[in-house]
Amino acid sequence: MLSGLARWIGFLTMMAGTAGAVLLVCGFFWFVLQVPTEEVDLRGKADGIVVLTGAATRIPDAIELLASDRGKRLLITGVYRSTRAGQIAKLTPVYAKYFKCCIDLGHAALNTFGNAIETKRWASEHNFNSLIIVTSNWHMPRAMNELRHQLPQATLIAYPVVSAKFKSDPWWSNGATAKLLFNEYLKYVFAAIRMHIDPDSGG
Repeated sequence: MLSGLARWIGFLTMMAGTAGAVLLVCGFFWFVLQVPTEEVDLRGKADGIVVLTGAATRIPDAIELLASDRGKRLLITGVYRSTRAGQIAKLTPVYAKYFKCCIDLGHAALNTFGNAIETKRWASEHNFNSLIIVTSNWHMPRAMNELRHQLPQATLIAYPVVSAKFKSDPWWSNGATAKLLFNEYLKYVFAAIRMHIDPDSGG
């Protein structure tokens, strides 16, 4: 009797583990389909522009959008506490003048959740209702989820920065890219679970 019950428990545990693994793998492929593979050609404008720090090309791309009059101000969120505007201005010296009038540095955020909180405060301070969001393409799904959770009434426009590696090589052909995507997928899942458990943390 007990041995039969133990076998059933073992069988059910194995089936649950298998089902979980299948769901995880299927979810990963769904996630990969959500990752933009092409940069967008923006036609319109927004109240503000927000760039999440990370890959080196994100900030110059965001500043170019500001210089092209795609938004009134730019927030660079997640900046190291010791970093000053002059240091970032050196990345795009031709646009250095914008740091004196229209670019704000956010030093409080330590992760994507913090970026969303910082963006919410900045948008509220400037009464912005539409934002262009600049971040790496692989980071865009999670960033947009976090930002929509904090700013459910705002119009958010994704501006993914796609690296040359993503453009030239399929993700499955490069171990480093595949690992990056899978790690980001796990973070996406954990963030989605947190927002589901604590829906009042947004808006």
